[in-house]
Amino acid sequence: MLTFYKTMDNRTIRINTPENGCWISAVSPTDAEIAYLTGDLGLQMDFVRAALDEEESSRIESEEGQTLVIVDYPSAEETGAEQSYTTLPMGIIITKNYVVTVCLHDNLTIDDLAEGRVKGLQTAMKTRFLLLTLLRIAQRFLIYLKQIDKLSYNTEQSLHQSLRNKELIQLLGLEKSLVYFSTSLKSDEITLEKILRGRIIKLYEDDEDLLEDVLIEVKQAIEMCNIYSNILSGTMDAFASVISNNLNIVMKVLTCITIVMAIPNIVFSFYGMNVSGLPVATWSFPVLIALVASIIVTVVLIKKDMFR
Repeated sequence: MLTFYKTMDNRTIRINTPENGCWISAVSPTDAEIAYLTGDLGLQMDFVRAALDEEESSRIESEEGQTLVIVDYPSAEETGAEQSYTTLPMGIIITKNYVVTVCLHDNLTIDDLAEGRVKGLQTAMKTRFLLLTLLRIAQRFLIYLKQIDKLSYNTEQSLHQSLRNKELIQLLGLEKSLVYFSTSLKSDEITLEKILRGRIIKLYEDDEDLLEDVLIEVKQAIEMCNIYSNILSGTMDAFASVISNNLNIVMKVLTCITIVMAIPNIVFSFYGMNVSGLPVATWSFPVLIALVASIIVTVVLIKKDMFR
């Protein structure tokens, strides 16, 4: 889907046809829309295809007066009752007349830009538009990281009550999400540092300050990723040890019960054999021996704290 926006009177409004200084949003474009972007608007085909590749890593390059910036943005998905997070690439193509964003799926960053929730956005100021978009993506990373921390805390509290597979799988999914975030944020940081050098995109003083703010946000997100990942990894290891310890306790208790129950079987097996000469082979004596022996063994096991 192609939509066109332009800032007028400090408001971002939707327009019907592309104009100089406008922003073109391409979300999951069709083949006809891709042909329009590359044919009528003159965008590089390689740039558009790269932005639509889910496996494309963050990078920046310039060719024939057009600049492509690919960054990873965070995405949250609900699968049933569980929340999962991943990252997807978004391409920002800067041309002489337009700034174009290309992505496979609709996302909250595009919605924020389109609905005017980004302060100071000017579609005609293409470098400023790029930096504000990057800042919004970095802030979205921080929001999702706080959500992951809250989810992991709630899941950990549930595990204190009952060690179920559902909570453990949720923790595993959150740990995987943090790996995605950390990898994408490090790639984005490298791209931002290349932009900061000013060799590909010309930066003014205000732009440099804004870009430094974006870098600070990204580095903070990377640090949060590392902290949460270490905490989550330690939590998973701790609960794995708890599960193993609980299994050992259960096996120990069952073994003790088996020992106690084996004593009557041993006594009755002796007196049940078709042999003669066993002392006091009456019905009450073997029962008494088995009962006394079982009580003695049970007391010994209890004193040794074998039933806990």
